[in-house]
Amino acid sequence: VRRAVLDAEILVVATPTWVGHPSSVAQRMLERMDAMISETDDAGRPVAYNRVAGVVVTGNEDGAHHVISEIAGGLVDIGFTIPPQAWTYWNRGPGPGPDYSGTDEGHEWSRSTGRAMAQNLVGVARALAATPLGPPAS
Repeated sequence: VRRAVLDAEILVVATPTWVGHPSSVAQRMLERMDAMISETDDAGRPVAYNRVAGVVVTGNEDGAHHVISEIAGGLVDIGFTIPPQAWTYWNRGPGPGPDYSGTDEGHEWSRSTGRAMAQNLVGVARALAATPLGPPAS
């Protein structure tokens, strides 16, 4: 998985909302990727530099913005660039309820923000490919 992440220019992390937080799998992914902070490429940049990332959240409870903040904040610490509108989510609000496939509610909004996310991820990835960030100042 590490090699696939480093071979990609765009990373999209998808997680359910679990009791208002990212899933334990998403949290574990960030914890494992934390080791990348101290790794550098041949130009002296953190290995996640010049890669962009976005977040997709789903669930039948509220808390998507909190989950997006948790994941995006961790990815920025690791060295990823997070463009504006680099997320989408779907949820049914607080409390139990149907999952995404069990209702049509909110699907168009999720698709619309998903399209904006994809456009922004690709646009920033292209910009970084054309003009890569240099190593951080010492």
